[in-house]
Amino acid sequence: MGDSNTDEKVSENEDNKEKQINTLNLLLSNEPINGPNSAFFEEVRLVANQQLQHALADVSKNNTEGWELFVEDGNLKMYKLENEIDGIVIDPLKALHCIDGVTAREFIDIFFDPFIKQEWDDTIQSCVIIEQLSPDSVFLHQVHRRIWPTATHAFDAWMVCNKSTNREDVELSSSSAVRVKFTIAMLCQTILKSNKPIEQLTRDDVQCRIVYVAEVHPGGWVPKIGVRQVYKKEYPKFYEHLVNMFMTK
Repeated sequence: MGDSNTDEKVSENEDNKEKQINTLNLLLSNEPINGPNSAFFEEVRLVANQQLQHALADVSKNNTEGWELFVEDGNLKMYKLENEIDGIVIDPLKALHCIDGVTAREFIDIFFDPFIKQEWDDTIQSCVIIEQLSPDSVFLHQVHRRIWPTATHAFDAWMVCNKSTNREDVELSSSSAVRVKFTIAMLCQTILKSNKPIEQLTRDDVQCRIVYVAEVHPGGWVPKIGVRQVYKKEYPKFYEHLVNMFMTK
């Protein structure tokens, strides 16, 4: 009888492990997601899968990615992966820790709950729910307090994003017109070229880094060579006009 119970427990443990693995594999699934917010949930699945891979990444001394241990306190270990893009430090961080007497679901529920975030994260000044898409998907607007050694003018970035949409109450201007679909984004970041106090800054001390991306659907079939000739001519002209207009204002 003892051997039978042992076999049953081993089988149960294996079943539980398989269920956990299957849950993680859902993130890797290519099955379509249906519903009014399907595009958003597809993005959630993509990002969640990427972060899962980061979470499972090897951080041992023999890891090949360059993770370095920078904090060790009992069984709490924190690692960093030094990384810079265009001179901006964006080091990924990773913490490993174990807490006795708490289940994974209990801990993750506390971390997720937007109503108590300010109780454990003292960097948050305000946390507002913008939209609740589902019990486990929510849009939040969080305002964080300034933390030394950053300054309020250390980073200043703005983006405008335009995306075409269809409206039945907007008709074509003529029978020969077609609807062109586009997605455009302009990202601008203020760069300070000196370490002067903010009240001493002049125009010579600031710089705007601009990233502009565009994807245009011409509304119908057009020869590839035609499309490429048009954007090679019009894309620089458009941007030059934009810059000139700004500089003359």
